[in-house]
Amino acid sequence: MSQSRCHTFPAQNRIKKRRDFVNIRNRGRRFKTPHFYIHVLSENGGLRLGVTVSKRIGNAPVRNRVKRLLREFFRLNFDKLPAGVDVSIVARRNAGLLSLAGVTDELNVLFGLALDREGHV
Repeated sequence: MSQSRCHTFPAQNRIKKRRDFVNIRNRGRRFKTPHFYIHVLSENGGLRLGVTVSKRIGNAPVRNRVKRLLREFFRLNFDKLPAGVDVSIVARRNAGLLSLAGVTDELNVLFGLALDREGHV
């Protein structure tokens, strides 16, 4: 099995329905970084990710790149992040200028702050 197959980000770990995004936004905790708004809601299921990138960020290739970078961060750090959490990320202006290293730095700081000492959100 190839290295990329071992670290996939399967469809069951993605938030796709509007009602799930609204539920996370209304009931979850909100965090802000220079390039992202992050809503985190503790749930009983596994780790799930939802990404929102509006047209304000840029044209379609830029928006798709931001989404790929965010999914790649979660794919690479899936084992390090807390289970049972729904995460919704909304890109802010200039998010399209970030590299994977920039996304990683920004979200590592955020998830370090979002967790208490026992590792719970």
